[in-house]
Amino acid sequence: MPMHTAIFPGSFDPFTKGHLDILTRAVSLFDHVIIGVVRNPAKRNLFTSEERVAIIREVAASFGSQVSVESFPGLLVEFARLKGARVIVRGLRAVSDYEYEAQMALTNRHLAPNIETFFLMAREEVAYISSSVVKQVASFGGDVSGLVPALVYQRLTERFQAHPHD
Repeated sequence: MPMHTAIFPGSFDPFTKGHLDILTRAVSLFDHVIIGVVRNPAKRNLFTSEERVAIIREVAASFGSQVSVESFPGLLVEFARLKGARVIVRGLRAVSDYEYEAQMALTNRHLAPNIETFFLMAREEVAYISSSVVKQVASFGGDVSGLVPALVYQRLTERFQAHPHD
């Protein structure tokens, strides 16, 4: 039986097939999934938060009203509270992700004991994909079409043709 609203947070710069895998599985577990695009002005992103939200909305359109996409500044737990979500969904690719994610989950539990973190292991076919590697390969003209949804590939291609090695 599905459980209420969950937040799936991240920078999603860019949104990959790994992210799509976690989203697809989260949608089968929760009534509503809010993709929370982190706005961090201190971090140099390839796409603005507005661009990331627009791209992800288009990629996630097939999920209908079960998925929404918003950007947020500040603390994740505050965003979750604001949205009435009691679950944060995080994807794990490898053991190396676990240490950082566990630290964040415990910190979030300290800040908001009523909000749970729900970990989903990435499927083997997408476990090696990271946004930073996608950006690096794409910046040098490498083919990342198998690593990201078609729309994201199109936007990456446009961005790097306009600004090589950004």
